[in-house]
Amino acid sequence: MTKPRNVRICSFFVGALLALLLAALPARAADTNSVIAAWLSAQTNMSTWSADFVQTRWLKVLNQPLVSTGHVWFARPNHFRWELGNPAQTIAVRDDEQLQVIYPRLKRVEQYPLTGAKSGPLGEALGLLDAGFPRNRADFGARFRLLTLHATNDAWLLELQPASASARRVMPVIRVTLAQTNFALLANELEFPDGSRMRNDFRKATLNADFPADIFKPAVEAGFTVVKPLSP
Repeated sequence: MTKPRNVRICSFFVGALLALLLAALPARAADTNSVIAAWLSAQTNMSTWSADFVQTRWLKVLNQPLVSTGHVWFARPNHFRWELGNPAQTIAVRDDEQLQVIYPRLKRVEQYPLTGAKSGPLGEALGLLDAGFPRNRADFGARFRLLTLHATNDAWLLELQPASASARRVMPVIRVTLAQTNFALLANELEFPDGSRMRNDFRKATLNADFPADIFKPAVEAGFTVVKPLSP
């Protein structure tokens, strides 16, 4: 059975941003409280984050993975922009009111409302980002469940599950890789209900840079078709 388009979009363009919420989970079970407290204090100094990424997708119908490159911008509390490909083949942008998915080659823009009853499962899954970064332990606990935590020589590997049942239907498992020294986000991997996976490896990350004023509110160019799939 084919997934609804809005659920597929949520899977491939929101998932990596969820990792931002997890970028400094406690390193050691023995000192969980102190690590979380220090991390939450440090988050108050972060307003924006951006990075290049390499995206690898493993699909059950293909023998070889699909590899693409792109760039992501994130601004607190909940704005993001993903560009996949160079030049961009797909652009996903979220502001306070909607998610826009832009296909430059097709001259097409899809708009999904994130307020009111029309947002549905997409809005609830994106709602995981509404607080930007968790401000306290209860905030994090309301969004995610930590399943496992493993250490390598230079990274922490975390496996998490969304607390929301509807979000779990979109992405049942989220794996996050963090640098041991400073908890920098190195990668995340999303597993989907059909067994497919997507991994994003981040590099050249930048904190607190100024973004162009219109980066999260791109104008619809002349000649583009605007489609609102959730409209009656």
